[in-house]
Amino acid sequence: MEYEDQVTIATPEGVELRLALAGLGSRSVAGSVDLVLKVLLIGALALLLFGLSIGGGAATAVFSAAGFAIYFGYDVLFEVLAAGRTPGKRFSGLRVVAEGGAPVGFRRSAIRNLVRVIDGPGTMYVLGSAFILFSKRNQRLGDQAAGTFVIRERHAADAEATASQSQAPPPQGAFDVSAVTLEELATVRSFLERRPGLDTRARHSLAVQLSQRLRPKVVGAPEGDGEPFLEWLASAKGLSG
Repeated sequence: MEYEDQVTIATPEGVELRLALAGLGSRSVAGSVDLVLKVLLIGALALLLFGLSIGGGAATAVFSAAGFAIYFGYDVLFEVLAAGRTPGKRFSGLRVVAEGGAPVGFRRSAIRNLVRVIDGPGTMYVLGSAFILFSKRNQRLGDQAAGTFVIRERHAADAEATASQSQAPPPQGAFDVSAVTLEELATVRSFLERRPGLDTRARHSLAVQLSQRLRPKVVGAPEGDGEPFLEWLASAKGLSG
C-alpha cells in the first residue's frame, strides 16, 4: 500500500487524474470539529426554546425536529454550497466529491449523510471506521451508497492555484491553430466551463495535461502551460474560425 492512498479517475476530457484519498485520521479530525459545531448549534437551540415560555411538550417536539434538522442539514448545506467542504473538512484540508471528481450534489450529499445514522452514531462510528480502513477507496457505507469519496486538498501548492486563476494572454502575433480539431476545442471549452467545481490539484493537473497534449499542434503559441494556455487557445481558435 502506498503511504498516501490514491484513486485514479477518468475525466470527460479523456485524461486520467490521480487524487489523494483522505484516511481515517484526517476524517476523524474533520468529523470532530463538525460535531463540536453541531453540539454548539443544538445547545443554542435548546437554550432558546426552553428559555421561552412554551409548553414543555411543544418545546420538546420542536427541539427534537429542529435538532435533527441541524444535525443532518449541517453537512448537506455545507457540502452542496461550499464545494464539498464542511468547516471541519476545510480545517483538515478535505473535500467530498462525486465519483468522477464532479462536485457533490444535493441527492448524493443527502444519501451519504442519512446513512451516517447507521455507520456513525448508530454504531458508535465503529462501522464507518471499518469501512474507511478496509474499503478500496476509503469510503464509509454512506459514501458507497451515494457514490462519493473524500479527498485531500492540502497538498496543492498555492502557486498552482494562482497559476490556475491567472488570465490568459490575448491572442496576438503569428500563430496557427488550424491543427486543433473542433472536438479538441470542445474538450477545452468543456474543461473551462466546469473547472470552478474541480478540486484545486485535479484542476491544475488536468489543465497541464490538456495543454501539453495540444501545444505541439499550435504554431506560435505563447509560453506556459495550464489554464492560461487553454484560455488563449479557446480565444485564438474562436478568432481564427
